[in-house]
Amino acid sequence: MTKLAKIAVLGLALALALYAAFPLAAAHAWGWLAVLIAVTGLIFAIYLSPRPVPAKYLVPGILFLLAFQVVPVLLTVATAFTNVGDGHRGTKQEAITAISSASVRQVPGSPQFALSVALDEGGLKFLLLSSDGKAFVGDGQGLHDLPGAAVTAGRITAADGFQLLDLGQATQRNDEILAFTVPTPGGAIRASGLTRAYTGEATRYYSPDCDCITDRVSRQQWVASGTEGAFVGADGERLAQGWKVNVGLHNFARVLTDPRVSGPFLKTLVWNLGFAVASVLVTFALGLACALALHAERLRGRSLYRVLLVLPYAMPSFAMLLVWRDLFNQDFGLVNRITGLHVDWFGEPWTARLAVILVQLWLGYPYMFLVATGALQAIPREVSEAAAVDGATPAQRLRRVTLPLLLVALSPLLISSFAFNFNNFNAIYLTTDGAPFPPGASGAGATDLLITYTYRLAFGGSGAELGFAAAVTTYIFAIVALVSIVGFRRTRKQEEVYS
Repeated sequence: MTKLAKIAVLGLALALALYAAFPLAAAHAWGWLAVLIAVTGLIFAIYLSPRPVPAKYLVPGILFLLAFQVVPVLLTVATAFTNVGDGHRGTKQEAITAISSASVRQVPGSPQFALSVALDEGGLKFLLLSSDGKAFVGDGQGLHDLPGAAVTAGRITAADGFQLLDLGQATQRNDEILAFTVPTPGGAIRASGLTRAYTGEATRYYSPDCDCITDRVSRQQWVASGTEGAFVGADGERLAQGWKVNVGLHNFARVLTDPRVSGPFLKTLVWNLGFAVASVLVTFALGLACALALHAERLRGRSLYRVLLVLPYAMPSFAMLLVWRDLFNQDFGLVNRITGLHVDWFGEPWTARLAVILVQLWLGYPYMFLVATGALQAIPREVSEAAAVDGATPAQRLRRVTLPLLLVALSPLLISSFAFNFNNFNAIYLTTDGAPFPPGASGAGATDLLITYTYRLAFGGSGAELGFAAAVTTYIFAIVALVSIVGFRRTRKQEEVYS
C-alpha cells in the first residue's frame, strides 16, 4: 500500500472516529466510546505496521460486516428482552417528570410570562419574559437565565443561538407548543396560547416513600411496577408514561402463549411460508421455461426475445407494485376489464393472495430467467448429446440430466430468493397493505407477512411496541436461518452426488 493511500485511509478513519466520539461522549455512551477507541487503535496498528499482513485487506470488510450486520442483529435481540415502545423509552425519573408536567393546571396568582417560541439545535424552546423584566429560556430540563436577550414591546424578539418563530410559523406548530412543558419544582411552565405562558401546579406528584404517583384531587395512587416499567393503580389502570425495563423472555413467550397474538402469528407464519415457497417455485418455473425455450440454437431473434423478457426486471419494483395494485382494482382495474370479470381481488383472502403471487411472478421471473440462462450455458452440450445417444427422450434428458445439474448450480440462489421473499415487505405493503382484515380486527391481515405484521406492531395502531416487534423479528431471523441451513445441507448432498 502506497504512503498516500495509507495516509488517506488513516485520515478518514481518524475523521470518522472524531465525528462519532463527541456525540457518544455527550450521550454518556462510554461503552460504545471505548469500542470506537479500540477499533480506531486497531486500524492504526494494522496500517502502520510495515509487514504485509493480510488484515490490511480483511479489516475494512470485517468492520462493515460488524457495523451493518452483526451489531444491528445484536441490538435487535437485546431490544427483544425489553419493553421499549411508546411510553417506555426513557428512565423512571424521566417518566415521573413527564407525568407531573402533563398534569399541570393553572392556579390563581401563579406567575405568568410573555412567550416567544424559538428553535435551536435541541428543538423547541420557550423564551420567557417575566413581569419584572427578567429573561429566561425553558427546555425539557427546566428554566435557565437568558442573558443578552433583545426585548421589544414586552416580548423577547431576539436571542443569540435561537431562531424565533413568527406568529404564522408558531401557528403551524400549535399542538406541539401547547403540549410542550418546562419542568419546575412542584409544577411546570406551559403555554396559554402562542404569546403567553404560566407557571402551573402539578396535580400528580411522586412520593418516594410509597414509590407511587398520587393525584392531589382524587387521592388516587399508582404504584411503581419494576417488572412492567409503569405506575399501576389498584384497579389495574396503568399511567401512559412508563420507563424502560428488562422483561426477560416475556415478549418471546407472548408470541406463543397470548391468544390475541399467537393465533394471528401462526396463521401469518403459515401464509408467509406458502408465499415464499410459491413465489420461488412459480418464478423459477416460468424463468426456466423461458430459458429453455431460448436455449435452442435454431431459434431466430433470441437476443431480442431476451431483452423483452428482462424488461420487468429493469423497472423500479416499488413503482410497478403500485401499478399492479391499480390493475387489480375491482371497479376500474385493467385485469377485470380485459377478462370481463368483476372480482374483488383485494376484498377476499384467497383472491388477494393469488393476486400478490401473480404480481411476484411478473416481477421475479426475469431474474430466474437470467440465472437459468447462465446455468444452461455452463452445462456442456456433450452431456446432453451422450444422453441422447443412449436413447433418452428430450423430456428424460431434461428431468434426469439438465434439471439436476441446474439445481446444483442454482440451489443457493433459490435459497436466497426464498429468504428474500420471506421478508418481501414491499410486495405486500405497496399492493394490499396486508388486507383484507378480519371484521373488527386490524392486527394481521390475510396477506400480511411476518415482516409487515411486525411493522404494524412497531409503528402502527395506537402505540409502538418496539420490544415485542424485536422479539417477532428474532423469530423471523431464526426461521429463515433454519430454512437456509437445511437448504444448504441438501445442496451440499446434491453436489456430492453430481460431482
